[in-house]
Amino acid sequence: MSAPSRPLAFLVDLDGTLVDTAGDFVAVLALTLADLGLPAVSRAWVLQAVGRGSEQLIRAALREVGGDAALYEPAWARYQAHYLRINGQASEIFPGTREGLDLLKSQGLPMACLTNKPARFARDLLAAKGLAGYFDRVFGGDDFERKKPDPLPLLKTCEALGVAPPSAWMIGDSSNDAQAAHAAGCPVVLLRHGYNHGEPIDAVPALAHLDRLDQIRRLLAP
Repeated sequence: MSAPSRPLAFLVDLDGTLVDTAGDFVAVLALTLADLGLPAVSRAWVLQAVGRGSEQLIRAALREVGGDAALYEPAWARYQAHYLRINGQASEIFPGTREGLDLLKSQGLPMACLTNKPARFARDLLAAKGLAGYFDRVFGGDDFERKKPDPLPLLKTCEALGVAPPSAWMIGDSSNDAQAAHAAGCPVVLLRHGYNHGEPIDAVPALAHLDRLDQIRRLLAP
């Protein structure tokens, strides 16, 4: 797919796009479910379940292990407590992420991190991994009334950055990011090393599919 007009801003997802956080999710869910006397979920299950926000992840995990839906509130409380403590400890920045962010930053354009992760968790993780300085704004899944794949977070983020959606590139790793971008009118670039609910990301229409973020260089060349 040929590149549209030059971007005026970048909206960048977090989990599966910049940082491999699957280990954090596995560890936090195991502790949360153990607190409730329930078995852990597998890493393979986590990889196909993440992406639509922590609330949906917890509800899905309870269903997966046969837990009562009424356990959601205590599970959410325990999940938050464990995540605040573990956040970033079992995660790694993907190869090419820093170099890719350097390339984006060198464009001199506004950048926002836009994730379905709760905002506090997102900001703490970016700080822990030394990535916070790349972004002018950070928005989490609890900053808006709806989460990706709804276009609302993208539209609100474009508004906050002062750009029109067709000029803001969404960079993500899943169909959630792509659906939200298409609905908002934003071009989308997708990373192959993410989670995408266990499905191949190349089947999802996008401006480009990249193996690592620093490959975005070819899209930014004059």
